[in-house]
Amino acid sequence: MTKADIVERIAAGTGLTKLETEAVVNGFIHTVKDAMLHNERVDLRGFGCFLVQERAPRSARNPRTNQPIAVPASAVPVFKPSKEFRKQVDLRVNNS
Repeated sequence: MTKADIVERIAAGTGLTKLETEAVVNGFIHTVKDAMLHNERVDLRGFGCFLVQERAPRSARNPRTNQPIAVPASAVPVFKPSKEFRKQVDLRVNNS
């Protein structure tokens, strides 16, 4: 599903125009990104949370040369689904 598909579904379900809906979806995306860039956690009850997770530095191997390399620490955006959402997905998958 693409952003255009999301806009279309929301517009059909709310009576908003696609242009209005796209502005809302873009606003939501911008707000979540901005919060995460400021290391804020975004909780959506019943859906999940968006957060920034710190990855520790580690050593790895270059697959071509087999030489050890140092992988620096990094921060990555993560989505963690809520327990309720995980259960719904699990039931859907197991009942199909």
